Amino acid sequence: MAHVFAFWESRAFYDSFMARSHDRLAAGQSGTYKGIQAKLFDHLFDVKTGFEPRFTDADVVRIALCRVHAERAEHFTLMQQKVWNPAMAGSPGMVRGLYGEAPGDEFLVLSMWRSAAEHGKYQADRVERLSVRAQTETDIVDVTGDIVQLEPTWTV
Repeated sequence: MAHVFAFWESRAFYDSFMARSHDRLAAGQSGTYKGIQAKLFDHLFDVKTGFEPRFTDADVVRIALCRVHAERAEHFTLMQQKVWNPAMAGSPGMVRGLYGEAPGDEFLVLSMWRSAAEHGKYQADRVERLSVRAQTETDIVDVTGDIVQLEPTWTV
């Protein structure tokens, strides 16, 4: 499995790419994969510092796709700002991240880490306690995600 992240300067640039170049490029990749799923998230805010789509100073990306109960979406976002972001920002090895929203009360938390070991320490030390504090189980319908080991030769 591969995860491909693309960051667009604006929605207009994305729309232009989709209208002018996507189909031609996709046709050239036909048969090189078994399945694909693409999601477009609007950037709401950064996690820790100003997000840059630069991957040279991180070894691992943690992605969490969260489907949230519609009536709890505002609370979920507030808890991301007030509980989760400060905890991640204060964790050794956390580089930066972003929080985004897609239609249908779906959110993306993407965090970049210097190593899987650093992320593992954060997970072991804090996640359960923070989840209770943020009332995450009440907010979330489901969460899926992955810890992605970055491959520097794939970065463009």
